Amino acid sequence: MAVRIEEGWREALASEWNQDYFVALTQWVRAQYAAGTVYPPGRQIFAAFDRTPYDKVKVVILGQDPYHGPGQANGLCFSVNDGVPYPPSLLNIFKEVQSDTGAPIPTSGDLGRWADQGVLLLNATLTVAAHQSGSHQGHGWEQFTDAVIRTLAEQREHLVFILWGSYAIKKGAYINRMRHLVLTSPHPSPLSAHRGFFGNHHFSQANAYLVQHGLTPITW
Repeated sequence: MAVRIEEGWREALASEWNQDYFVALTQWVRAQYAAGTVYPPGRQIFAAFDRTPYDKVKVVILGQDPYHGPGQANGLCFSVNDGVPYPPSLLNIFKEVQSDTGAPIPTSGDLGRWADQGVLLLNATLTVAAHQSGSHQGHGWEQFTDAVIRTLAEQREHLVFILWGSYAIKKGAYINRMRHLVLTSPHPSPLSAHRGFFGNHHFSQANAYLVQHGLTPITW
């Protein structure tokens, strides 16, 4: 079936597009958009892939599902559009970047600047109903994003996988630690950030690993 997605990803994930689960998922998602308000806007469902082509991926940050408030979700995990107040988790991410690397807290919560440098900002579930956190879980997105992670882990080398919180850590449990750098900590949510997210130094560790393997570090 035809999926509008960056060409490298289309080829890398070719085995998924015609599987029964993905066909059913596509039909279900279309019905949800037709029936009510769903985020992100339909054209941005695969924004993470379009902003970070398959052969450009250097770092993967895994989120759970999109923000469910008006104007927030833009298809990149943890990211919000320009002018949107920072959700608490995103603010805590910026605080850790500042503490870890010295970079100032930015004026925009749009993480497209990270995506353009090779950071795949992947949610486990790519859509959500307005004001209903987790509402599109269990309909096939997780199987698709498992395939994304598996494809990267098996086909690429020297990637950095950043997994925050038990959900993300479990989803990335099978990644080969000899082939990739896997960084884990509690989630940046205010409920857990003080239990080990702050001070995890994931941003500087990711860059050190990239440099070690001859890659350009990320300007966080």
